[in-house]
Amino acid sequence: MKITLIGVGLIGGSIALKLKAKGLVSYVYGVDRNEAHLRNAKKLGIIDEITSLENAVGKSDLIIIAIPVDSAAEIISKVLDLVSTKHTVMDVGSTKSGIVKSVENHPNRARFVAFHPMWGTENSGPQSAVAESFSGRAAVICDAENSAKDALETVEAIARKLDMHLMYMKAEDHDIHTAYISHISHITSYALANTVLEKEREEDTIFQLASSGFSSTVRLAKSHPEMWVPIFKQNKENVLDVLNEHISQLRKFKSALEKDNDILLEELIRNANRIRGILDEK
Repeated sequence: MKITLIGVGLIGGSIALKLKAKGLVSYVYGVDRNEAHLRNAKKLGIIDEITSLENAVGKSDLIIIAIPVDSAAEIISKVLDLVSTKHTVMDVGSTKSGIVKSVENHPNRARFVAFHPMWGTENSGPQSAVAESFSGRAAVICDAENSAKDALETVEAIARKLDMHLMYMKAEDHDIHTAYISHISHITSYALANTVLEKEREEDTIFQLASSGFSSTVRLAKSHPEMWVPIFKQNKENVLDVLNEHISQLRKFKSALEKDNDILLEELIRNANRIRGILDEK
């Protein structure tokens, strides 16, 4: 199989490396606005050729769109303008409702599969790509009924080659769930990092005293705004709903401390401990 990879960074690069290692993909055309990323991706063996979008699509079986979600909707329409019934188009974005709505009336909509591999790190660029990144993770396909059977089967085969387990849901449900288990984590991490930077002026002290707990909690604060500002904007209503609940929970902790209410403080912590049983099942 020959593929076009639009966006040769962390997610796209990791997918390409894994599919090459599995023998599913024989040749990868790279398309990206960042020329340095393209050169680096070719040097790292992620892509085999740097070319134009039109040339790449014409020579490919599968087109993977792995760019920030604000740009993805626009580029998906352009790609669908170029494809035939032999092509499959998939994205890897963290929000889905806006993307699927942007192409719902496109005559080639059936060639598109809305896909989200539930994995990522705070790093970016092709140098961060790792072939084994997706093993054991969830692969979400949204609005599967709107995709052609063969296109859907192609993406399902991709997910299996990535060693992921498949899940199916509506785009709107996906965006609600990711707001709670992914997007709020990033906002919390950014907010905590800003809190520490505001109150602790001595950078060397932060470095010297930072525990593993602090480092793991603020790890996501190293994620780039170019990716996350569009995600927050596209999933605005769901993120705001989660933020309101999160602020409510913080107020409970604040109130318990202000009133020396040890019983409430313990209840809040014990209730939070229930998450251990859910996560330890994975």
